[in-house]
Amino acid sequence: MQGQPPDPAARPRRTRRPGRHPVRLCLPHQPPARVTRNGSSDTTAEGGGADGADGPGAFDGPLGRIGERGPARTPAGSFRLVPVRIERDLALLSQWMNDPAVAAYWELAGPPAVTADHLRAQLDGDGGSVPCIGVLDGTPMSYWEIYRADLDPLARHYPARPHDIGLHLLIGAAGDRGHGVGSVLLRAVADLALDGRPAAPRVIAEPDLRNIASVAAFLNAGFRFTAEVDLPAKRAALMVRDRSLRHRM
Repeated sequence: MQGQPPDPAARPRRTRRPGRHPVRLCLPHQPPARVTRNGSSDTTAEGGGADGADGPGAFDGPLGRIGERGPARTPAGSFRLVPVRIERDLALLSQWMNDPAVAAYWELAGPPAVTADHLRAQLDGDGGSVPCIGVLDGTPMSYWEIYRADLDPLARHYPARPHDIGLHLLIGAAGDRGHGVGSVLLRAVADLALDGRPAAPRVIAEPDLRNIASVAAFLNAGFRFTAEVDLPAKRAALMVRDRSLRHRM
């Protein structure tokens, strides 16, 4: 399942990607997690973030202090979100972005500098968009962007409410796609976002309407389809997971 910004030109934090997703969470303080895959260096989440309580990733974003929330126990395994560090994660993320199934929607294929620029725009921003690596049972397997949808260009295209939270994600390895893992993690990350931001009334997503697998994953994760939305790069399905309905769906 590929999510993408509704207005690529207007959103410097998340540069151009029209997309849909191949489809494919975090709680009390835990010991450091060290993981490697495909030549990437150690992904360590400790204290406030990947570098510790005061390092990159420790900042307050839409989820609060992300590095202090994990791991979560899910039917798919133990999952945690680790804030991205470019020097540690760029090789792996660039590899994922050059997978044709991902590149078709995120439009970040090319040399590592393309992905680095995309990440740096978020990391050097105001914390309104938080890029993270999803680590499942010790293996980095997904990329997430959690952002304030009500402060995003997306808010011009739907009836936004204060503190709405938005999600984008991609599943890195083809072998992790198509097995229902995405729905499990979407539900968990949405609940994490609501738990971490008591003022947030709901979590928003806008997958491409033609991406039936992505829309189905959101529905299976407890999101509801609310409208078709014409965005600059696509016609999207506006998916919503309401705080008030989260335990009923």
